[in-house]
Amino acid sequence: MTDATIRTPDIPPPAAAPHAPSRAFPPGSCDCHAHVFGPQSRYRLLPKTHFVPHETPLPAYVQMLRTLGCERGVLVQPSVYGTDNTLIEEALQSGTFDLRAVAVVSADIDDRELERMHALGFRGIRINTASATPGLRIEDAPRLAERIRPLGWHLQFYLDLRAMPQIEQALETLDIDVVIDHFARISTAEGLQSPAFRALLRLLARDNVWAKLMGPYFVSDAVPYYPDLVPFARAMIEVAPDRVVWGSDWPHPSARSKMPDDGDLADMLGEWAPDEAMRRRILVDNPRRLYGFD
Repeated sequence: MTDATIRTPDIPPPAAAPHAPSRAFPPGSCDCHAHVFGPQSRYRLLPKTHFVPHETPLPAYVQMLRTLGCERGVLVQPSVYGTDNTLIEEALQSGTFDLRAVAVVSADIDDRELERMHALGFRGIRINTASATPGLRIEDAPRLAERIRPLGWHLQFYLDLRAMPQIEQALETLDIDVVIDHFARISTAEGLQSPAFRALLRLLARDNVWAKLMGPYFVSDAVPYYPDLVPFARAMIEVAPDRVVWGSDWPHPSARSKMPDDGDLADMLGEWAPDEAMRRRILVDNPRRLYGFD
């Protein structure tokens, strides 16, 4: 790749020196959603993407995790790399940190490739229906669910229940663990009784549906501490205390003008789950089951 084809980042970098949480995370805590980005000369971006990232390599992510007190992490394949999971595979093989991963794959991926990825530490496939960068479709979910069920994987969905309420019915038919990230793009401004949030709670009431408490900047404009999100997060925890996990979303490629301090994000969990035992479930016990940490 020549210098002329390297694209200039069009989003801000993450906070350089986040503060430690005001309440220490318990041993074994896991950040269940983050991304890493490498140099474009080695890791090619798709020709058309909805953002161009800065280089944010694994060592920078690990440094942030150690500041927060996390001992485990989950890397999620970002849409800008399509189905080329090379960067995450290298992170898993590095032995730098206790990691698991969620992949983006082609709809026709074969079983041998899935087994190879499982051995590396992948534990799920992400289907992105809310991003401007194309990827897997909701229609691909039933067949993929059949393929990954023997591995104990899950399907993770980035979706917008406000724009696509019909997805609720599609997810209800899946006989596999389902993980919803980014609060399903609800809007706190629409209130706790909004159709989208009620749909999210109905889904969470199902025994196979999980949610990641992450990305407050997707659903609220009350920067930087998002107090309006507290009752929403608490309602989700009440419905599914054994099926919610926490994620930083580092390096926050969609935050843009709302770029957070990761220490503030960690402190928000203390507001969402004031009880110490519940925070341990969210940070330690639930991730251990979902991702197969020892």
